Amino acid sequence: MTKKSQIEVENKLISIVQQNEQDFISLTDMVRGEEGSDHIRNWMRNRNTVEFLGLWETLYNPNFKHVEFDTFRKQAGLNSFNLTPKKWIEATNAIGLISKSGRYGGTYAHKDLAFELGSWISPMFKLLLIKEYQRLKEIENNQYNLEWNVKRILTKTNYQIHTDAIKDCILPKMNYDNDKKWLVYAEEADILNVALFNCTAKDWREANPEHAGKGLNIRDFASINELVVLANLESLNSILIRNRISKPERFRQLKGISMIQLKSLDNKDFIKTLKKVTNNVYINYSGKGKLKESNDNN
Repeated sequence: MTKKSQIEVENKLISIVQQNEQDFISLTDMVRGEEGSDHIRNWMRNRNTVEFLGLWETLYNPNFKHVEFDTFRKQAGLNSFNLTPKKWIEATNAIGLISKSGRYGGTYAHKDLAFELGSWISPMFKLLLIKEYQRLKEIENNQYNLEWNVKRILTKTNYQIHTDAIKDCILPKMNYDNDKKWLVYAEEADILNVALFNCTAKDWREANPEHAGKGLNIRDFASINELVVLANLESLNSILIRNRISKPERFRQLKGISMIQLKSLDNKDFIKTLKKVTNNVYINYSGKGKLKESNDNN
């Protein structure tokens, strides 16, 4: 079991854990506070329950022991019949139930089976359980929730600070557009550097000896958008070279393309294109049915 979450149903905090990428709901939490005792065992003594458990295992468990299951099914309903989660798992090699001891122990069931216990408790309990479970799944799948927005805002702010620092402090002030003499001896990498960053690698190293001494270069300080444009410029430049376009003309075209593409990318926020499922679902919300999340490494 890895991730542990909780939902609240009729003032009961019910744990949900993941195993093999499947959700298992705590049956122990579901029956906590109910009148009487041994609710899970009484539920499993029921013939309909045994048949449902066996049908589920038949559908999803290729290693399910059908002979042992038939024995339980024939005995179910008798006054002398007794079945516990541990006994069911050990006898039939079932995977739909989990029984564990310890601090975070208890009986957990695959959500399909847990909903069946919810019906046994009461129809209303089952409906509320399904509703809160669906709300939890909506939260987990909704990347546009409150936590995502906070992280996104911080990331965007840090990105702006970073790019402003690069533009204002790191890049040397050079006028390559007016002075084209550098083009005569420029390597292809520097043609791209100047077209995109307005700076050659040599000039950047001289302006940033501390970074250069650590083996860093101008591209290590590029933004994601700039690196995307750089990849496009490399592809375009290879085509221009094959077409025997002169360096000055290639530089002019590459410079123009870089400006157009950077402007286009900077005006887009692709995260905003993610579907916002609802207007009021967040990691935490107030009111009845408050959802919580926690990590359980056990």
